[in-house]
Amino acid sequence: MLELHRRDVLKALATVGITSAALPFGLRSLAFAADTSKPILIVMHLRGGCDGLNFISPSNDADFIAARTSDLRVLADGKDAGYALANSAEANIDFRLHNAAGGMAELYKSGNLAFVHACGLTDSTRSHFGATDMIEAGVGTQADFNRSDNGWLTRGIEARGKNMQGLEAVAVSGAIAGDLRGLDLVIAAPDINNGLPVVGGAGIATAIWEMYGNRSDAIGEAGRLALELPVIIDQRIPRDIDGRVIPYAPENGANYDSAGGFANALKTAARLIKMDIGLQTITLDYGSWDTHENQPGRFRGQVEPMSNGLAAFWNDIAAYHNNVTLVTITEFGRRLRSNKSNGTDHGRASVMSVLGGRVRGGRMYGKWPGLASEQLDEGVDLAVTTDYRQVFSETLDRVNGTKNGSVFPNFHSSGNLGLFA
Repeated sequence: MLELHRRDVLKALATVGITSAALPFGLRSLAFAADTSKPILIVMHLRGGCDGLNFISPSNDADFIAARTSDLRVLADGKDAGYALANSAEANIDFRLHNAAGGMAELYKSGNLAFVHACGLTDSTRSHFGATDMIEAGVGTQADFNRSDNGWLTRGIEARGKNMQGLEAVAVSGAIAGDLRGLDLVIAAPDINNGLPVVGGAGIATAIWEMYGNRSDAIGEAGRLALELPVIIDQRIPRDIDGRVIPYAPENGANYDSAGGFANALKTAARLIKMDIGLQTITLDYGSWDTHENQPGRFRGQVEPMSNGLAAFWNDIAAYHNNVTLVTITEFGRRLRSNKSNGTDHGRASVMSVLGGRVRGGRMYGKWPGLASEQLDEGVDLAVTTDYRQVFSETLDRVNGTKNGSVFPNFHSSGNLGLFA
């Protein structure tokens, strides 16, 4: 006998994407309470394995210079020189941020952005799927993942206190990320420029309502929520007198034009924050970091839109800086030495970024392991010296206002990094 769980039905039905305009059953008048004082955590996944050594290079490290050609390093001088990062992890190393990351360099200088180098998953897997699964579950081993039935963000939200009157999280992508596995009040909304479109027409909404609207059990509640949750967003999207969505106008001169295809996701995140609907978490996906070949041009094409987009996003939400924290994570870094296709293969440690009004930014955190042969992981990769869960745990401590080490199974902190004031 198939056992139906409320959260599974909710997630399945939420993909219908019903909008308030299409609902004939009075749901447009729903009022959801929002606690606008609660912090919002944004987790941004750099899917594919971002080369942390190409993003932030130890530009004067002799071992690094010997291992890579100049087009796979950030240089200290010349027309392609990167941005020098003050307050780096090692006083004798000149860490340089990629020269296409001007927007992030400004955020770093302003004290709102921090970097953690040589961090990542403690498990040595180089599988995209395996590493992603473990990170989204907030675990350090495959065995712990096998015992996990929800995502780390779900556990963090539960530890903070559930919001049963509205949305708890939105995945700004085509699917709900594994970080939010097991969460009830969550939907996927990759683009709200035209509201939340009805998939299949109003007839589907009517059919779902007829099936579940009058049920008094958990399945009925799940069906109703599947119709109601998108309304929380849709009813906050301004429309003209004819019902057409009014184009979004970013604030404070924020310009997303140079953010490329990533602009819509960032604008959606900014709009969701400004809606004051009680959201606790937003997840973002930014893919195509799997640079096995022709990395120099491809990597620049990844870094520039992300950097420009984050700078525009931060300007756009200026009124919310103290309530917002954004963390970037990638499943693993890349090999120290390039391959024959002028790219890099799957490696180990990479870089995490933390952006927020309460972040002790303008600093690099973590212990630098070095790039001499004997210092490399298995003789080929930048070693992990900071467990990615240390960054997540400190971030949750800040967001939730309590210690959250228990959110991460079998995690033992090696010492507070001090990321937050």
